Amino acid sequence: QVQLVESGGGLVQAGGSLRLSCAASGRTFTFSSYTMGWFRQAPGKEREFVAAIMWSGGSTYYRDSVKGRFTISRDNAKNTVYLQMNTLKPEDTAVYYCAGRNKGSIYYTPYNYDYWGQGTQVTVSS
Repeated sequence: QVQLVESGGGLVQAGGSLRLSCAASGRTFTFSSYTMGWFRQAPGKEREFVAAIMWSGGSTYYRDSVKGRFTISRDNAKNTVYLQMNTLKPEDTAVYYCAGRNKGSIYYTPYNYDYWGQGTQVTVSS
C-alpha cells in the first residue's frame, strides 16, 4: 500500500505562484518506479489531467492550458513529487490531487492510477 499526502495549496491572486508537494510513503515500494501525476477537479467538473512525470527516463507531460506555466518534478531520494505553478489564473482554481502507478505507461487518464492523495485546494482570485 502506498500513501500520498499533498501540501502547498492555498489562496493566491491571479499572476501569483504556488508549489504543491506530494510525499509518498509505504512499507515496500520503490518511488522511483512510480509514474506520478497531478490531476485537478473543479466544482461540477470531471477530474482532469494536469501533468505527469514518468518513472523511466523522467519524461514530463502537461495539459495544453498549463504548458509554460506549470512544472512537474520529482526527488526520488525524498519520495516526493512537486508541481510548481506560476502565472496562476482563476481558471486554475480546483482541488489538486497527486496520483501514482507502479511503472505506469499511460499518464493522462485517472483510471490508470492506483494510488491517490486526499487533495489540496488551490484558489486563484481575480
